[in-house]
Amino acid sequence: MAEAAAQTVLETISQGHLECPICCCRFKDPKILDCLHSFCLKCLEEMMSKHKSEEITCPVCRRETQVPDGGLQILASSFFMISLVDEINKQEKLFGKVTSSATCESCEEGQEAVSRCLDCKQNICKKCQEAHQRMKSLKDHRIIPAQDLDNSRVSQTGLTKNVTPKCRKHDDHAICFHCETCDMLICSKCAATEHRSVEHNFIEITDSITSFRKNVTDILQIFEESKKKFASTEQSFKHARKILQSNVARACRDISSKAEEEIEQIRNKAEHLNTKVKKLGQERDSEYEKALMHNRDQMERADQIVTAVNDLMKQTDDFELLGLKPKVMHNLEFEKELKCEPVNIDMAFIGVKCQDVVSNTDLGEILLREKWRLKEEFGQEGTADGEFQWANDVACFKNGDIVVTDTKQKRLSLFTSNGQFKTSVDQGADSNQLEAPCGVAVNHDDLVFVTDQKKVKVLDSKLQFIREFTPSVDDAEGLSESDLSGIAVDKQRVAVADRGRKAISVHNLDGSLIASTSNNLFGNFIAISNKERLSFTKYYKKSLLCIDLKGDEMFNVITLLNGEPANPTGVLCDDDGS
Repeated sequence: MAEAAAQTVLETISQGHLECPICCCRFKDPKILDCLHSFCLKCLEEMMSKHKSEEITCPVCRRETQVPDGGLQILASSFFMISLVDEINKQEKLFGKVTSSATCESCEEGQEAVSRCLDCKQNICKKCQEAHQRMKSLKDHRIIPAQDLDNSRVSQTGLTKNVTPKCRKHDDHAICFHCETCDMLICSKCAATEHRSVEHNFIEITDSITSFRKNVTDILQIFEESKKKFASTEQSFKHARKILQSNVARACRDISSKAEEEIEQIRNKAEHLNTKVKKLGQERDSEYEKALMHNRDQMERADQIVTAVNDLMKQTDDFELLGLKPKVMHNLEFEKELKCEPVNIDMAFIGVKCQDVVSNTDLGEILLREKWRLKEEFGQEGTADGEFQWANDVACFKNGDIVVTDTKQKRLSLFTSNGQFKTSVDQGADSNQLEAPCGVAVNHDDLVFVTDQKKVKVLDSKLQFIREFTPSVDDAEGLSESDLSGIAVDKQRVAVADRGRKAISVHNLDGSLIASTSNNLFGNFIAISNKERLSFTKYYKKSLLCIDLKGDEMFNVITLLNGEPANPTGVLCDDDGS
């Protein structure tokens, strides 16, 4: 079982790190592409023969590497990978070859082998092991006890031990320098021959790798900072895309609504035009009917006269007929009056020339920048119901009803969505009534939150009192008297501005305190976003501020109107947090 476990370790290292992604076999002469992925030279050559291009595409990341003029053989070799493959191959050969009953292969005395020299690739006895430790040329050899091999206790660290690679040009020399001019690894013989000129600058491997690692570490640190920036930007993109999707859906709804409105108008106009056409048709048909009846009456009378005269001519004798001559001739005088009404064929035509409603002009235009348009306006100066002396704050219910505070009249009024007055709450003697309402907000459950001097009062959608809470303690040492102003709510919290104490506090819906902040961060009008941020205006400093619930400033911007600094009052956060 121990041998099987060690074999598993070797297979894991081989499959995870030493197999070419193309052939799925252990690396043979691995070459490194510009993207730092390694592949067998033969596999790369086969790929090149199929595509016949001056660039080779990495099968892993699809990045392209320019093929050197000398071919793929000129690509950098992965010396570490080569050494590691060799070491794994050696270790695999050790399994089953050395046991506690093996004899020494280093001497001819036939002594029992107690260990194996990995560098000599021989089983050695105790004396040969001592000789390895005495001799200067052998003391650095790696020796593993036979029982370790029997028990397969070969660590993964030992298998991946760094092995100094040999020079590709001089097999008997180890690589010891890095030529910075040529950017290549060289041995001492290379340094003394090909790289000995003044223009070549080579340094020892240890110094080069130290400098290189530091440079890489610094660059990787920059990558980490960039990753943080990209992560932050990605969140901004997600936020922007969410806003875009919401606006697209809203724009499509507006288009559908406008189309239905236009269609309804077209239907109404079509119905009106149909009515006119039918009425005109009935009038003309009536004239046709009148002319037709006139002609029929004429023909009927003419038929009667002709019949009567014919009968008289046949039935009476000559004397009687002459006696009736005046009457006969009088009847025949109708022939002069006989007039047939002609058919006015032109009057039979009724057509319609329809106007092009949307063919020549679009139903609307696409706006690429948000443009505010007045939707509704109501109220006027005065003291009557629905009139204001100083409309200070406004909020809206889910059904569109609007609630407004009037600080001069000390009144809270309720209106329909189109501004029709419904009811109001005035200053009253009842302690539950409002004394001096200032700020107002409505949450998702249609509860009305009103700042009323030192208290926040909660009302229902009909402005009936429910409960109240006091954000500040009146007798707090060193503090000014509380005077509540702005208020904002979300699904779970209430934010209250206290202009008396120049503080902002955040509460649960039951009034319990969550957090508070004061000093220069105070503003009379306030909004709370779904990102746990508070936004408020500073009227005299002409600015808009945003802080988190701890009071840390998120941004501070000057409010502009037509490019000039302007004094802001109310502020509101959109559903997406904008």
